[in-house]
Amino acid sequence: MKTSIVLLVALGCGATAAAQELKAGAAAATLAADDSMVIGGGIGPGKARGQEGELRASAVVLEDAQRQRVALIACDVLMVERDVLDRAARRVEQTTGIPFDHILINATHTHHAPTTVTVHGYERDEAFTRQVEDKIVQAAAQAVARLAPAAFLFRLGEESSVGKNSRLLLGDGTIYWVGTYDDAVRPTGPFDPELPVLAFRRRDGGLEALLFNHSTHTIGAHRPGVRSPAFYGLAAQALEKEKGGTVLFFEGASGSTHNLDVAPVEATYRIREAVTNALEAAQVRPVAAVRARKQEITVKVRHFQEAQDDQAVMAYCTKRIKDPAAARSVIETFRAMRRKLAPRQGQERKTWIQAVLIGDVALVGVPGEFFTVLGQEIKRRSPFRYTYVFELANDYIGYIPDRRGFDRGGYQVWTGLHSYLEPGTGERIVAEAVELLGRLHREAAAEATR
Repeated sequence: MKTSIVLLVALGCGATAAAQELKAGAAAATLAADDSMVIGGGIGPGKARGQEGELRASAVVLEDAQRQRVALIACDVLMVERDVLDRAARRVEQTTGIPFDHILINATHTHHAPTTVTVHGYERDEAFTRQVEDKIVQAAAQAVARLAPAAFLFRLGEESSVGKNSRLLLGDGTIYWVGTYDDAVRPTGPFDPELPVLAFRRRDGGLEALLFNHSTHTIGAHRPGVRSPAFYGLAAQALEKEKGGTVLFFEGASGSTHNLDVAPVEATYRIREAVTNALEAAQVRPVAAVRARKQEITVKVRHFQEAQDDQAVMAYCTKRIKDPAAARSVIETFRAMRRKLAPRQGQERKTWIQAVLIGDVALVGVPGEFFTVLGQEIKRRSPFRYTYVFELANDYIGYIPDRRGFDRGGYQVWTGLHSYLEPGTGERIVAEAVELLGRLHREAAAEATR
């Protein structure tokens, strides 16, 4: 009720002209999947039987008074590489006129959808991945068709119980991945409880779009063995039924955080409650402009020592995975990945970093599974008070640890198709992201003085 009153004041009485000038449109396109498809998210090529909720590509498009547009798109898949996402963004640009640099495409990182990447023991499902590309374009075009005057409401919420730093130091000096952790000593990094909520309400008070961001791995279906957008996606779809509009989840910097303790049904409830509480307290914020910048950077495949890497995997798996056959399978999967990577050592690869500004709220897109400590560093160094990180945006380049994470070891830094970057890459991405944010800040300040 309070939100509706504030909205009517802002839109009806001219309290914030900028709120009247902003336009928003949102839409979602459903991804079709079946039981024959290999699921991304495990070590081996598993399959699912049945599905709960929808797998979707969801888009929100914003347009400011100068008719500058940005598109934020979330896809309920594990991750997608830039060959697909570049092509999708170019098609969105051609279809809608939204500049390529103004399009951010994020994977929600559900571990319960058909695979859209070659990693571990399975390969990208090309047909399903083409469908993801097509649905990205479809959702963006439908969102543009719905553009209408809207007010921007924002609230920084919090959910501190769903998720924790999962790189636990164990009694033998290793870092937890799977198996038991009864001998856990302490977490080796932070957990980020921030849950920003961005809402866009039409002049009639109806909700056009609701976005939220949180930093925990998207693992956990309500029913075992089914396809699912997992607890974040299920929370978004439940909120959509309650609140109307299109509700989108954007995965935060969660390369080092998982939900280890809360059942998926309860996690869904807690996320819904946290988003609802933030939405009820959200306030209208002016949007003088929407802006975005993309920066292409070069990363390298690291050099590695086969014997040393093999020993680390074997030592952990033989001790922590109780089924000997399962342990051998994991060990062999990592050996196969290192054989694929061996001839690529030292090779360069180009990827994207992106910054998007909505009024005074900044969003940063990074292209892999970003350690939480790095995401928090971007927030601390940003010139914008409200800054949030969307990982797995516009590309996938594996885990992106900090230097201490590399030194400590563990699954996230074992060499493989899931982890191949040089140490120091994470810190460099932080610096590049902060520079992009600085450029946006200077541009916004210059515009304000005109």
